[in-house]
Amino acid sequence: MPRIYSLTALIGVWAIAATLLQSRLLPGPLTIGAAILADIRTGELPFQMACTLARVVASFAIAIVLGTIAGYAMGRSKALDRYADPWLVVLLNMPALVIVIFAYIWVGLNETAAILAVAINKLPNVVVVVREGARALDPELDEMAKAFQFAWPSRIRHLVAPQLAPYLAASSRSGLSIVWKIVLVVELIGRPNGVGFVLGSAFSLFDMAKILSYAICFIVIMLVIESLVVQPLERRANRWRRRSA
Repeated sequence: MPRIYSLTALIGVWAIAATLLQSRLLPGPLTIGAAILADIRTGELPFQMACTLARVVASFAIAIVLGTIAGYAMGRSKALDRYADPWLVVLLNMPALVIVIFAYIWVGLNETAAILAVAINKLPNVVVVVREGARALDPELDEMAKAFQFAWPSRIRHLVAPQLAPYLAASSRSGLSIVWKIVLVVELIGRPNGVGFVLGSAFSLFDMAKILSYAICFIVIMLVIESLVVQPLERRANRWRRRSA
């Protein structure tokens, strides 16, 4: 309920400010609502959102898989960690825009480059978090697995994965916001569709109604995914930690 009250107050302040200013630079909620409904009827809004979501899912999945493998390997091997840590530091400090530009120049203005650029920007975040999780693995459980001669798949499934789950959940939640933002930059620079492309086109025309309508829909979808997918998975991942405490 507090969230509903807060959002209602925000919309109310927005409506009052738009009424007082009477400026095309700040359309009111009713104007934005009409613009959203119009774009939904034409199919443009669902199409552009679908393009963005597809890129988010693809790049996020690649970053999570590769980052988990690399982070676990670095956390378990000191030699590998010393060797790969400088690369990780470079990626952590490399501006996202530079990576996007490099990807488009080296790979081309295509979908592969767009997804690769986003995945690379997300990758070091996953590696750092999973590496810390791998370092924190219970050595007693590892010794038990060796004593009972657990097969490698069973060890990963029953011992490693539950311990790493909270770290994966944390990296997923923090990294998802990074992916959302970078996907828009990627679309703005070099894709012919998606929310970022629409925002760039609307900016060139100073179309605030279009900018606000797509920005609001984008935020709403992000909040829905956060509430219905990310948070439940995070709570489930932390069950192991609470049970072992």
